[in-house]
Amino acid sequence: MVKGSRPDVTSSTAGEFTELPVLPHERIWGFRQFTAVNVGLAIATWAFLIGGTVALFAGVTTAIAATVIGNLVGVVLVAIGTCLPSAKYGVEQYTALRSVLGTNGVRTLIAILMPLSAAGWNAILAIMFGRAVTNVLNAVFGTSFDPNGPVVIGMSLLALFVSWVTLARGPVSLEWINKIVAPVLVVMTLVMLGVLLANHSWAELTAAEPLEPIGDPRLDFAIALELSFAVAFAWWPITGNLARLTRTQRVAFWPNLIGLFLASVVAGLVGTFAALAIGDADPTAWMVPLGGVALGVLALLFVAFANVTSIVAQTYSGGLGLIRAGGSVLRRIPWPAFTALLYLPGAVLVLFPGVIYDNFFKFAAWTGLAMAPLTAVYLTDYFLLRRGRLHLRELYLPDGESRYSFWWGFNPAALLAIAAGCVTYALLLDPWTFESAPLFTYTTASLPAFVVTALAHVVLTVAMIRPAGKGGYREDVRAPVAPVSADVGEPVA
Repeated sequence: MVKGSRPDVTSSTAGEFTELPVLPHERIWGFRQFTAVNVGLAIATWAFLIGGTVALFAGVTTAIAATVIGNLVGVVLVAIGTCLPSAKYGVEQYTALRSVLGTNGVRTLIAILMPLSAAGWNAILAIMFGRAVTNVLNAVFGTSFDPNGPVVIGMSLLALFVSWVTLARGPVSLEWINKIVAPVLVVMTLVMLGVLLANHSWAELTAAEPLEPIGDPRLDFAIALELSFAVAFAWWPITGNLARLTRTQRVAFWPNLIGLFLASVVAGLVGTFAALAIGDADPTAWMVPLGGVALGVLALLFVAFANVTSIVAQTYSGGLGLIRAGGSVLRRIPWPAFTALLYLPGAVLVLFPGVIYDNFFKFAAWTGLAMAPLTAVYLTDYFLLRRGRLHLRELYLPDGESRYSFWWGFNPAALLAIAAGCVTYALLLDPWTFESAPLFTYTTASLPAFVVTALAHVVLTVAMIRPAGKGGYREDVRAPVAPVSADVGEPVA
């Protein structure tokens, strides 16, 4: 690969970058390897921020319950809905999603979702980098730089610039990130937990009050639970693309419970405990007080480094998705210029570090509003309406020839169902103002949005799409369900 050239998104020895299905002999991940990938993703530095955000509304016991329940339910639904189809057929998640939304529906989703999601996460990670470096300077040199001041903004822009320079060189294997960053993050998490428990008794931690509670214990618990649901559903955009490289459906599913669930819960709760003990939800603010100058500075420097690698990894993944959706138009843009465009929205957001970083809980709510309905419509369509069947050749045929063409490449039933789920979420919890309806205390927002989307998709498909003969639903219902092998969980030939 020539430095700065466009990455080849159509070939790979293991099928990582091709849209075509990955064949069984090309699958590279067994249980241990996929578990390591999941742990590496789950224990990233944003887990500490998520835990600190939960501490705004919940004490220790409430936070444990909300974090465990929310992450378990969300991760299970996401893993079932995305990992199992991709592992069964070896197909990329967004390619399989053509059977739900239609080709143009998927393109529209990627064109909207990828830039907005990347902008939000890149800005948050970059600001965390900026605050980490600033706190190192304050601890070592005795300065008192403002956590929302020019130094933080400058360091945040530097993080994005370094990430862009790295990514503009062209695609290289990012597997080394998990091999280096993930184990160190695991060790750092356990060390921080040990230091925390050594300096603060369990009785002291459980007695700590939430940092900024609403005041109604039931509402505070519902918000903490909703935040956990939202960040669990946030795994939806990437899990299916990873699972296509696993050898069986069982391997695709269970490592999610070890990584995306268990590792996330442990790291998140460390963030919650530390935030409650120190009195600050920002992980970059409590590392030095918790670990002392030497340990705290080392932790902050590693957090800064880990955030840059996370920005590179997620922007590369999102960029490939946009290239596939945009076709020849985006492929004509030189790779360095294309990646610069991906970083531009995040660079604008970091100019307002306090607004973005200190309102992370609102960003999490926007994530739940989008991802809960998307999880529901994909899961319902594949398992209930199609009985676990996809026709691979049809996924790659052009509009008008494929059974998944629907109308001009759009499936109105799925789009209306997603819209209904998003409206349901917003009526229960407004992500912009974070004001909630009385019913939210008992239902949260993500679960009702999931249920409404699922029901709407089934009703609209049965009433409108299937009678019109669109989408291949008639054939999938009439076809017998393929038997399943007991030892590997794959369809029997």
